[in-house]
Amino acid sequence: MNARLVYLIGPSGSGKDSLLQWLLQNIQPDFPLHLARRCITRATQASGEQHESMSQAQWLRLRDAGALALHWQANGLSYGVRSSELAPLALGHCVLVNGSRAHLDEAKQRFPELTAAHISVTAERLQHRLTQRGREDALAVESRLRRNQNLPAPAGCADISNNGPIDVAGAALLAVVQRLLPAAAAQRG
Repeated sequence: MNARLVYLIGPSGSGKDSLLQWLLQNIQPDFPLHLARRCITRATQASGEQHESMSQAQWLRLRDAGALALHWQANGLSYGVRSSELAPLALGHCVLVNGSRAHLDEAKQRFPELTAAHISVTAERLQHRLTQRGREDALAVESRLRRNQNLPAPAGCADISNNGPIDVAGAALLAVVQRLLPAAAAQRG
């Protein structure tokens, strides 16, 4: 069952949110895929991921109550995925989680059969995207670039290049999801 849990990783700015939106726009309404909504200690913005925004105290209460199936800290924020967001796995659906590369090993311990997909992008494109979105100053962008410099996809991950047209990377991500579903369900993509 947990093999249908797709754990999406890649540096901030690699285009994960854009790929998730592409996926939603290019599958049939009855396609058995659920995008897990994350809980983040960051305000929701008009553009970008529509996560569940909460305070650090609220996030800690959820974590301490065992309500988060996955949780991690990155870049000064706390992230989590409610256990209820994974319920579609029991219905035979794929569940796609926008995860954290640093948390991948812990996620694999919790869900050993998960499928990891790594979104890769060149340093030049990453710098452009981080600068364009305007969430961080130049120093923070430079720090992100240094942290992600020359990091290959972790072993066992599907590597999806997002350097070209979004349709190409989106189709590659959809193919990863379709391989995890029974043939009849996968054809609805």
